[in-house]
Amino acid sequence: MGHLSGLTRVLFLHAHPDDETLATGALIAELVAEGADVAVLTATRGERGDVVRGAVAQDRGLGDHRAEERAAALAVLGVRSSAFLGDPPALGAGRPRRRYLDSGMVWVTPEVAGPAPHAGPDALTAAPLVEAAADAAAYLEWFRAQAVVSYDAFGGYGHPDHVACHQIAVAAARRAGVRCLEIVSEPHLASAGPTAQSYDLPHRLPTVRDALTRYASQLTVEGDEVVHVGGQREAIQTSVTLRPVRDGRAR
Repeated sequence: MGHLSGLTRVLFLHAHPDDETLATGALIAELVAEGADVAVLTATRGERGDVVRGAVAQDRGLGDHRAEERAAALAVLGVRSSAFLGDPPALGAGRPRRRYLDSGMVWVTPEVAGPAPHAGPDALTAAPLVEAAADAAAYLEWFRAQAVVSYDAFGGYGHPDHVACHQIAVAAARRAGVRCLEIVSEPHLASAGPTAQSYDLPHRLPTVRDALTRYASQLTVEGDEVVHVGGQREAIQTSVTLRPVRDGRAR
């Protein structure tokens, strides 16, 4: 499988619950089916996400609800190891337990997001990179990962938490001494370069569709499409393009 050939322990670092399934669900399911051990590390619990009307009980915190949705989706994908950044074992040695919060976002254009006006002091984007990377590296080492997969510097569509995860993944991979692969954002596919490797996995569509139904607070599955809480409609993704990162730069 290109950059993933021969790897048996692969970790995916994503920003919020549902990101792992939306962006890389087909690849995760494929790796699991081929016998690899896959782990998912999620940076935040998506506390600032919009919610489908009536999907979350009024007495439930959204972050806890989305964590439960993530557990259900990962079970469908076949993932057996997962953690949230700042929770042991995704916690650097000697550091107090920490809950990284969703930084929020605003739409700069209909397709591109930017930072929210008030992220808050506990937001992922407010955390020192060295601390967040130490927590991620601790999980890489605990899982004995051979590679970490996360976003590129654009973060898919510019969400500040996705961009932060790119930075964390690169720093953590360097610290743990493992391979780092970035998910090439759609606007940059045409210029991805010769090291980019595309994985087209349409046969994993039923599994990804099933996993996405677990995220009823965030989206609705209609056939082979998802409708996000904001009304945006997109095809369920079954292809991923990866590119290796070395020394903080795509190669």
